[in-house]
Amino acid sequence: MPGKLLRSVLIGLIVGGILLAAMPSLRQWQLSSATPSDTADESPASYNAAVRRAAPAVVNVYNRALNSTSHNQLTLGSGVIMDQRGYILTNKHVINDADQIIIALQDGRVFEALLVGSDTLTDLAVLKINASGGLPVIPINPKRVPHIGDVVLAIGNPYNLGQTITQGIISATGRIGLNPTGRQNFLQTDASINHGNSGGALVNSLGELMGINTLSFDKSNDGETPEGIGFAIPFQLATKIMDKLIRDGRVIRGYIGISGREIAPMHAQSGGMDQIQGIVVNDVAPDGPAAQAGIRANDVIISVNDKPAISALETMDQVAEIRPGSEIPVVIMRDDKKMTLHVAVQEYPATN
Repeated sequence: MPGKLLRSVLIGLIVGGILLAAMPSLRQWQLSSATPSDTADESPASYNAAVRRAAPAVVNVYNRALNSTSHNQLTLGSGVIMDQRGYILTNKHVINDADQIIIALQDGRVFEALLVGSDTLTDLAVLKINASGGLPVIPINPKRVPHIGDVVLAIGNPYNLGQTITQGIISATGRIGLNPTGRQNFLQTDASINHGNSGGALVNSLGELMGINTLSFDKSNDGETPEGIGFAIPFQLATKIMDKLIRDGRVIRGYIGISGREIAPMHAQSGGMDQIQGIVVNDVAPDGPAAQAGIRANDVIISVNDKPAISALETMDQVAEIRPGSEIPVVIMRDDKKMTLHVAVQEYPATN
């Protein structure tokens, strides 16, 4: 018994010695745990500065339509104040069939807007308000190029809840074929774009305009509801369309009546064309300018108006900038023979 007691005492002394030896470290750990970290005084990561720069220029758009079934049918969307003259960009589908367009600013001011013009191919519309005081204008950096992975914020008025900010990244650039009436160049983002966000601003982490929110996928072909897939019209294209609508009231585009796809050099080589890069013609509009000039399906376009045809989208955009009535050279390859055809550019057919 005395032996067991002595052994217990010895064990206790050893454990006590270990604790005493460790006490400075334990004491230091307790102090470091109890003392707030130096980083507690630092601000958390935030996009508040970007929101404060951009959000005042994003407005609520209300489309009031009168019809036989309803005397006060209201469609809502968003818009972006582009300059101090009172020009506002929004989506065409937001103001379709409007009898009255009301603009509500974030500072409480309300205006009736005039429709300057709209464009179906880009789903853009320009509105005008007359404001006596100054207007908040969206920041734009003309040299800013959107890149995949850039952080973006979507600003708008979803479901008329009031101005709302959602955050995501640019998921893809150069998306085409999303608008059933056009082939326009879209930004894809996973920032939520809901009903009412249409026409609002997609801005970067500095609050600079990257695009005009336009649509999201409601349902896929198999009936599923996709998440995190929304689209915006790049600001470079949007401002170009705005300038044309202000100047002419409509967008005048050159048109040659073809659709095509890029052909890679390796594909060209395997197809018997030695290192040819260009655009393979998929379809030619019957009696269109290209058809009248002799261009056929499966021709490979090498250049258009003396510019290399590398990207189908870029080439069609270049054609769109050519004044209707102009005649341009189009170099093609057909049956391993290069030839130059001359195409009379027409105006792009009107769309509703």
